[in-house]
Amino acid sequence: MKELIINKKILLALLVALVIGGTLGWLVKPAENREETVMSAHDHADHTEEIWTCSMHPQIRQSEPGQCPICGMDLIPANAKGVSGNTNPMAHEMTPEAVAIANIHTSRVIDSQAEGVLSLTGKVKADERQVASITAKFPGRIEQLFVNFTGQVVNVGQRLATIYSPDLVTAQKELLEAASIKATYPELYKAAREKLRLWKLSEKQIDEIEITGKVRDQFDVLADKRGVVSRRNIAVGDYVSTGSVLFDVVDLSRVWIMLDAYERDLNVVKVGDEVEFSAAGIAGESFTARVTFIDPVINPDTRAASVRAEVHNKGGKLRPEMFVNATLKTRFTKNGSSLAIPRTSLLWSGKRSVVYVKVPDAEFPTFEMREITIGPRMGDMYLVEAGLEANEEIVTNGVFAVDAAAQLAGKPSMMSKQGGAAMTGHNHAGMSGGTGSAQNVPVMDHSSHQLGGLMKVNEFNQTYESDPTFQSQLENVFQVYLPLKDALVQSDLEVARSEARKLRQAINTVDMKLVKNEAHMEWMKDLEVLQNSTKAIVDAGKLDQVRMSFSPLSDQLFHSLKKFQVSVAGYRQFCPMAMDNKGAYWLSDSEKILNPYFGDAMLTCGNVEEDLKQ
Repeated sequence: MKELIINKKILLALLVALVIGGTLGWLVKPAENREETVMSAHDHADHTEEIWTCSMHPQIRQSEPGQCPICGMDLIPANAKGVSGNTNPMAHEMTPEAVAIANIHTSRVIDSQAEGVLSLTGKVKADERQVASITAKFPGRIEQLFVNFTGQVVNVGQRLATIYSPDLVTAQKELLEAASIKATYPELYKAAREKLRLWKLSEKQIDEIEITGKVRDQFDVLADKRGVVSRRNIAVGDYVSTGSVLFDVVDLSRVWIMLDAYERDLNVVKVGDEVEFSAAGIAGESFTARVTFIDPVINPDTRAASVRAEVHNKGGKLRPEMFVNATLKTRFTKNGSSLAIPRTSLLWSGKRSVVYVKVPDAEFPTFEMREITIGPRMGDMYLVEAGLEANEEIVTNGVFAVDAAAQLAGKPSMMSKQGGAAMTGHNHAGMSGGTGSAQNVPVMDHSSHQLGGLMKVNEFNQTYESDPTFQSQLENVFQVYLPLKDALVQSDLEVARSEARKLRQAINTVDMKLVKNEAHMEWMKDLEVLQNSTKAIVDAGKLDQVRMSFSPLSDQLFHSLKKFQVSVAGYRQFCPMAMDNKGAYWLSDSEKILNPYFGDAMLTCGNVEEDLKQ
């Protein structure tokens, strides 16, 4: 028993000695070895904590690289952070890989005269100064017609019709009688000739009557103007009186281009400006004209003023009532010079205007959120009144991706001016896990005007070739959209919500895997707006709320159709008084204006902006 107790004491003493010896050995270990051990532990911790996510579906959180299970895109590091030590709370660092995947591009702000391109739509109209009426110079009955349908081209002196006139027969007899006694009563003779002259008989015709002594019972109506017959008002057998309009003729060698310029654009349109335009039906050809008149009165129905340009119509290619799409180079000066930025660089909520400025000489790509004050719009450019300096570099493509990344990181963003907690997998738990359910994530509008509250519409800066099946699915979305529009024309809330459910199903059946690379990313952005707006319509309890969401839905569908080159039989139409006079668009399969934003209250307010087949 004593030996057992002794052995336990010896064993305990040995264990204590080993522990003390190991501790002392580690303490006297070289410093560089201890540092390597610590760094190895840190590296292992960093490796185990690395998270990979999808740039379009940030709710996806995986511990290793791969592809997004929703859209198939390559995952990117979610927690890759720069180590530049930038303490600016408005600045957000990104990895070069994330910048490349989000297709972020920047350009410098240049201090120069602000120039832009203003897009206008309108129609070809006949020059009102070239319109003439051919009238009856004497009363009678139409015996023959040589021009019997509209559209015929007539020249000066061409026979148009033959008239039998009893009054003219009487006047000829009076001339012959006066001629026989002209030596005795010269005044009577002169009066008889003058009467025929006032009925537009030529001196040659009057002399012929006097020389031959024959009374003619029929006389020709001759064209006194060259042009196209735009209207025929007579038929054989009709009786006409002096001054009756027989034909309307218009000379189309010179035509007007009548364009609609809205109030916000009138400050940059000037008489003498050159307009370049193309006409529907004349593919591959452009024309130029000069602005000659700007209507001083705003049309109360369209909230636009007519801008008239004139052009020589060589070959008669331009025909009245043709739709035209025109561009006008604009210039705006303020105190000698101005800064202008592309509209693609701007995030705008209606109250705040934000751009992302690239931080110079940063170790990692860093973008600083900057609130700016914008001035008038110049086509695809906005003037900058405050907030930017010349030569600063701003994000011009991918600005929404930068803002979304800042929001995920808890930085100040367009959505949150003060910032917030960084988003994790739990933050995204309520977001969509696939194309079958809508993502109820508010996004911002940076288009020319705010539509649908806080909802961004992804416009098209370029087009993409896409799979025919994908195009067919988008065309089907347009066809399912039309009954929703019709329900709003009828101001029927329940039918509109029902049609929105059908539209949502059609949108969700579009196969996103049929588009690849950059086109895929563009569709994912478009899809988010389409899903959000249809969900908002389904959830709406009032007709005004439905119409508020219908506006960005219509805009996004239009841009998606154009972006992926889907041609449909329809029109894009615009009402300047919708959305509290901010204006709103919609799509229709009919050229006739039936306004979905007002229904019966203002059913015909609006105009056709574009033919979707073009």
